[in-house]
Amino acid sequence: MKKRYLYIAALAVSAQLFSSCKKELEVNSQERITLDNYYKTQADAFAALVSVYDRFGFQSGGLYDKIAIMDVAGDDQLAGGGGPSDINDLQVMSNYTLTAQVGPQGYLWNRGYSGIYRANVLLDKINGIQMDASLKARYIAETKALRAIFYFDLVRFFKNIPLIEGTVDPANLYNVTQTTPTAIYAYIEKDLNDAIPALPNTVPAATEGGRITKGAAQAVLGKVLLWQKKWQPAADQLALVNGTAPGQTNTTYGYKLLSNYGDLFKPLNKFNTESVLEIVHSANSQGNWNDAGQSEGNLLCIISGPRGYSQKVSTAPDYYSGYSFLVFTKAFFDFIHYDPRNMATVANLDSLKNNNLANYTPGYNNTGFFLEKFAARVSNKTTVGTNYDLNFPQDIYEIRLADTYLLEAECLMNAGAGVGVGSRAYQLLNAVRARVGLNPVAVTQDNIEKERRLELAGEGHRWLDLVRWGKAASVLQSKGFVAGRHEVFPIPQSELNNTKIEQNKEWGGTK
Repeated sequence: MKKRYLYIAALAVSAQLFSSCKKELEVNSQERITLDNYYKTQADAFAALVSVYDRFGFQSGGLYDKIAIMDVAGDDQLAGGGGPSDINDLQVMSNYTLTAQVGPQGYLWNRGYSGIYRANVLLDKINGIQMDASLKARYIAETKALRAIFYFDLVRFFKNIPLIEGTVDPANLYNVTQTTPTAIYAYIEKDLNDAIPALPNTVPAATEGGRITKGAAQAVLGKVLLWQKKWQPAADQLALVNGTAPGQTNTTYGYKLLSNYGDLFKPLNKFNTESVLEIVHSANSQGNWNDAGQSEGNLLCIISGPRGYSQKVSTAPDYYSGYSFLVFTKAFFDFIHYDPRNMATVANLDSLKNNNLANYTPGYNNTGFFLEKFAARVSNKTTVGTNYDLNFPQDIYEIRLADTYLLEAECLMNAGAGVGVGSRAYQLLNAVRARVGLNPVAVTQDNIEKERRLELAGEGHRWLDLVRWGKAASVLQSKGFVAGRHEVFPIPQSELNNTKIEQNKEWGGTK
């Protein structure tokens, strides 16, 4: 990990403490705050914890996030935008022309390791802070769970990565080396198992919505085990999240599928009963174009909206004119067209235009099919400040209950459990279908894959699913995916320069 990222992360921990900027080189040593004298109070510990969560929700100044990358990498969506180089990181991901020098992998690497750095600093300092013991245990648990999430993303995206367990002396930064995926997964499991006992079952949504709970950490652990094909242990963890009666309320955590699928994507319907872990966004941060990535608004909303949109009649949807990224393919529209989730998933702009209800300007890769789930609406426009494009309040689901239902069903099937009518796997799969009024189907790999594609479209799951199923090469070949290469991202060239980190063999390296 490069020195500059560590320094930036360290400075960002305490950036919120400063209310105004100093003139260049104007320094008052009596007012300086350093790592050594900052971590003294419970308030300091909480501010540091918030800084770790900040990396969890971090968006690129290039107007994209992890979900946008995953969406355009899959077969159901194209980059779109205003032209073939508009948000170029998404373009090269969509057509698989990324290189170690060009692509979104720098954002993914920086997001993960800056989050790990902040977590490591807090864990190193918090034991010296005098504060309530149970609260300290919770802060430690949240920090470890977040660190596990960062490592989980990094190992899936890059495979061979450094394991940084504590703070690193700047003199040794260039000597950091990679470890095996097996060791990374073991470390992730330990962090989550350490964290789970001290996490609360639930949190008050109004004041603590978005903070990690016991159920959220168990869901992450279930996914971690699933990725290693530890089917029964994964099913056991996911069962704790899903509850004893699929389709009914989990009496421990309160999780339950929403009765109306479309309600999942109403921007103000935050922390609902189906939400297991979500990334929080706000319309009140007044994010601006000086650094769009620092906005607390959801950038997916503006980039996925139709370009040049206008209503012709008042009954047409009130889309806020956006940048036309993340468009669905015609093939996906045909796949979902007669499914009950279609209307909540796909915005059919050509239908609106052809029926003289609204107009829009076709962008690059235009298909006429837009990502309804996140498209910005005028009715959700912020009333604070003037930078409306950057400050939409819709949260992002990192994990929701339908996802964990389908994953547990998949794990049970692969573990050899019964999958016939009435079995738990059957109940899990068909509870997701029943919520949208669909009849039951048998528990098969094909049916689970179809259900995940329909249920979770546009939410950043498809590429990861294709990779772990071993189907990415065949499904994505037409987009330029090369088997034996594109299952992982190239380690950013900037991380290889003058360090001991080696490029993955998939990308011409030796690791």
